[in-house]
Amino acid sequence: MSLKKFFSVGEYLSSLTDQQLLVAEQVRQAISQAVPEAEETISYNMPAYKFKGVLVYFAAWKNHLGYYPLPSGIEAFRDQLKEYEVSKGAIQFPYSHPLPLQLIADIARFRLEENRSKKK
Repeated sequence: MSLKKFFSVGEYLSSLTDQQLLVAEQVRQAISQAVPEAEETISYNMPAYKFKGVLVYFAAWKNHLGYYPLPSGIEAFRDQLKEYEVSKGAIQFPYSHPLPLQLIADIARFRLEENRSKKK
């Protein structure tokens, strides 16, 4: 991935290698289907999905796809994330393992419901 500033998700995706693109497109589709009311945008120079605030972000790295569902998204699914590298706000899905698309979608839906309940 380059250090270029991206203005659309399509532009971001066009900068990826074939392997990264395959994974990123699967994640994009899983999120879009899980939370169709979310707005797809670029934030912090990576794809983001927003509904009453940010739901999730993702980014393609050299050896993994980073998924960023904010700390609450990680805490709510901590038991299902034991096989992945996890930090306070990030999950690493290695390209060498099958992508847990259902889990990615479930986390996005959880974040949507969390944001829906906000008093904005």
